[in-house]
Amino acid sequence: MDLYFERFLNLNRKTPPDFDIDWSWQERDTILEYIFKKYGKDHVAFCGTNVEFKYRSIFREVGKVFGLTKEELDALATQPLENHDQNSVVKQVHKYGKMLEKFPNQRSMHACGILISEEPITNYSALEMPPKGFPIVQFDMHVAEDIGLEKFDILSQRGIATINDAVKLIKKNKGIDVDIRDNHLSKDESQCNRFLSQGKTIGCFYIESPAMRGLLRRLKCDNYKVLVAASSIIRPGVAQSGMMKEYIFRHNYPDKFEYFHPVFQEQLGETYGIMVYQEDVIKIALHFGGLPATDGDVLRRAMSGKGRSLAALQKVKDHFFESCHRLGHPEKLSSEVYRQIESFAGYSFCKAHSACYAVESYQSLYLKVYYPVEFMVAAINNGGGFYRTEVYVHEARMSGANVLNPCVNKSDWETILYGNDLYLGFMHLQALETKTALMITTERNRNSDFRSLGDFIKRIPIGVADMQILIFIDAFRFTGKQKNELLLEARMVLNDFKPENRMQALFEEPIKEYQFPELKREVFEDAFDEIELLDFPVSCSPFDLLVTKYRGSVMSKDLVKYHKKQVKMLAYLISRKHVPTNRGTMFFGTWIDAEGDYFDTAHFSDCLQKYPFKGGGCYLLLGTVEVDFHFPTITILKMEKMPMIPDPRYTYDNDKQYEAHQRIREDVSMTHRLPYPQEHEIGLPRIKMQ
Repeated sequence: MDLYFERFLNLNRKTPPDFDIDWSWQERDTILEYIFKKYGKDHVAFCGTNVEFKYRSIFREVGKVFGLTKEELDALATQPLENHDQNSVVKQVHKYGKMLEKFPNQRSMHACGILISEEPITNYSALEMPPKGFPIVQFDMHVAEDIGLEKFDILSQRGIATINDAVKLIKKNKGIDVDIRDNHLSKDESQCNRFLSQGKTIGCFYIESPAMRGLLRRLKCDNYKVLVAASSIIRPGVAQSGMMKEYIFRHNYPDKFEYFHPVFQEQLGETYGIMVYQEDVIKIALHFGGLPATDGDVLRRAMSGKGRSLAALQKVKDHFFESCHRLGHPEKLSSEVYRQIESFAGYSFCKAHSACYAVESYQSLYLKVYYPVEFMVAAINNGGGFYRTEVYVHEARMSGANVLNPCVNKSDWETILYGNDLYLGFMHLQALETKTALMITTERNRNSDFRSLGDFIKRIPIGVADMQILIFIDAFRFTGKQKNELLLEARMVLNDFKPENRMQALFEEPIKEYQFPELKREVFEDAFDEIELLDFPVSCSPFDLLVTKYRGSVMSKDLVKYHKKQVKMLAYLISRKHVPTNRGTMFFGTWIDAEGDYFDTAHFSDCLQKYPFKGGGCYLLLGTVEVDFHFPTITILKMEKMPMIPDPRYTYDNDKQYEAHQRIREDVSMTHRLPYPQEHEIGLPRIKMQ
C-alpha cells in the first residue's frame, strides 16, 4: 500500500504512536477483564475526560438556579436562541450562561482509552469508581501523555461481530468453511467489485450509509485500492474543502485535469494530486512548502486533534508561507494549498487506518455477495448498523430469505435460520419480557416442542400481557387456530389453570376443549399487529397497506435515464439526515420503491416549509432528477404522505371516528408504532370501536 512509515516513527517525533485495537463488541468485557487481570488493578485505569458546558447543559443548569420548571428548561435547551422568551429571567440565564461556556461541567470517562503504568497508577492520580465499574484517573489523555503514560484505545464495534457470526452461521447452515482472513477474498474478487461499483453495500462495515454508497457509485469503485481512498475521502475534511468533488472528477476523467504543481504529481500521483490522507498533507508541507520535518509532526498532531498549541500551529503556518515565497510559489497557489491543508484538521484518516477499514469493509461485502441471507441474519442479530432492523430484514428478503414471524417452536432470542426460512427472534418483541423469551427457548430445548396452547401455558409461567403479545405476533400458528380464537382460549385456560399443576405429572390430564363461534379476520389484520409489536410489517409490503394502487411513474432502476427531468415516484422512507446549511435546514432522504430498490432525495429548506416530513411511511414524491457521475439524486419539489387503509381490526360508525383514529396513526414516530386501544389492554378480542 506504499504506507508512509514516517507517519508513525521519525527522528523528530517526540511521542510514540498510538495503540488503537478494534475488537468485537461481544468480546469487549472479556478483553477489559484480561487487561486488568494481566497488568493488575493497581497499574490499569481508564483515562478521564472533562465534559464542558455546552448549549443544552448551560441552559439546564443555569435555569435551575433561577427556579425554572422542567418544561421551561426543556424549551430553552431544545430551541434556538431566537425562539426563547425575552423576559428578564431568560435574559439573566443568557447572561450567565455565556460566562460558563467551555468551562468544565463534570468528570467523565474516556470511551476507550486505557492507561497502563509500570508504577502503581495511584502514584499519578487518585482514582474514581463510576457506575460502569472501571477505575478512572482524574486527568485527561493530554496530561497522561505529558506524564509519559501509554494510552491504549480498546475499541469495540459491531462490524467484526457481524463478520464472525456470519462465518459461524454459514458453517452451521450450509456446512461451508469460509476463511475470511484470506487476503484473496478480502482484497480482490470480481463479483464483490461489481457490487462495490453499484453501491450494493447495505449491511457492510463503514460503506453502507447513503453518502458512502453514493460515493462508491460516483467513483464506479471496483477494486480495493479505490475503496481505501473512498474510506478517507468521505471524511468531512476532504468533503468540505471541495476536494472530494475534485477527486471524483479526476478519477472519472484522468486525462482532463492539470496538477496544481509538479510536486503534487510526484508525491500524490496515486490520488490524482489530491490530498486524501494525513500522510499526503505532511508530504505536501515538506516537499511543496519546504517545511522542516519537525514542523511536519506539528501538522500531523494538529490534524489528528492532538495539537493543543495554537501558537505552535501559527508558527508553522508562518514558516509555510515564508518558505513558499522563498521557493518562488505564487501566493495564490500557496494560499489554496494551505486552505486544503487546514480543511483536514481533526478529520482526515491516515492511510493505514483507511486500509484497515477497507479490509473489514471488503470482508463483510464478500459475505454479503456470496452468503447474503446468513450475512443479513448476522447483521440483524448484532444490532444492524446505519439503518434500523426493518431495512436489514428487507435486504434478507430481497436476497431470497422467507421472513417469518417469531414462533414458540422455532424461534430463539436472536433471529435464526433454517435453510432459507428466517425466523425473527424474540429480541425484536420489545414489549415481551426478556425472562419469558429466554424461558421459552430453554424449556423447548430441554423438553421438546410445545404441542398446543394449553401445553405451553402448563410449561411456561406467563402472564396475560405476554401471552397476548405472542398470540398477536402469531407465535402459535402451528396450532392452526386463528388469533381471536387463541386469545379467548388463552383467557379460559389461564383462568382455570392452577400454578401447582405446572409440575409434570405421570398421567397428563387432557385440557378441556372449548367450542368457539367462527371469528373472521381481515386480510391485513396481521400486518397491523406486526407494526405494533415489531415496528414494521412482515406478512406484506408497506405499499400493500396504502389506499391507492398507484406505484409511481418511474422506478429506481431507471432514474439515470431521467437526468434534468421531473419524475413522480411512490416510495417508502427508510432514513433521513438533517444537514444545516447557510440557507437553512435541509435533509437527505433514502427510500425504497415498490420493487424494493433504493434511491436518494435532497430536500431544501424552502421545499421543507411547504412539504415537511410527517413521520415514517409511504410518500408521493415529485422532483427533478440530477445524475452526478452515474449517481441519480432527486431534488424534491413536492411530497405528501400517503394515507393507509383503515385498520381492519376496528370498524367505525362514521367518518369522524375513522379520521380520529387516522390522526393517531399519522402522529406515530419513524418506527410506525401504533397504540393499542383500551379493548386490547384488558385482553378482549378487537371489537367495534364506539
